[in-house]
Amino acid sequence: MGEQIGFFDRLKLAWQVLIDLGFAGRVLDGLKQLEAKPSNVVLPPERVHASGLMLLAALQREGRFVDFLQQDAAAFSDEDVGAAARVVHGGCRKIIEQFFAFEPALKGDEGMPMTVPPGFDAQRIRMTGNVSGQPPFRGTLKHHGWFAREVRMPEISQAVDPRVVAPAEIELP
Repeated sequence: MGEQIGFFDRLKLAWQVLIDLGFAGRVLDGLKQLEAKPSNVVLPPERVHASGLMLLAALQREGRFVDFLQQDAAAFSDEDVGAAARVVHGGCRKIIEQFFAFEPALKGDEGMPMTVPPGFDAQRIRMTGNVSGQPPFRGTLKHHGWFAREVRMPEISQAVDPRVVAPAEIELP
């Protein structure tokens, strides 16, 4: 595929496509087959999920999220867990606000009566409790849910190993 075709050979090929309908159809079919072939490139999982790993690394960097979850919280007092949760919450919130803009999946105040119409979006509304029959359903809004209105994840360089969620830290004297 990478070899160069001379000018006159390209000109002859173009002329043949113009005057020979059958040849033009075969060329078009060949081009369609090239476009339809799946890529043979299989990315390793860390590249497929690089943006998720990058988000996890940012949550760790700013909020020590992974450290917090890797600890056995039962070994600490409620006061210690609460103090750590404030640090984790503040740092993680900063990252979430940096990368996403959220809005409620459903408008309304929690606790208010709601009617769910026929044809509702089951990805935005999850029915709980005694669900039977057909909509419209009448119930109470327990949680408005969240919808990511905007995602601002940066591109990840091939030079970065996304599996490194947090590098080891060595303090020198």
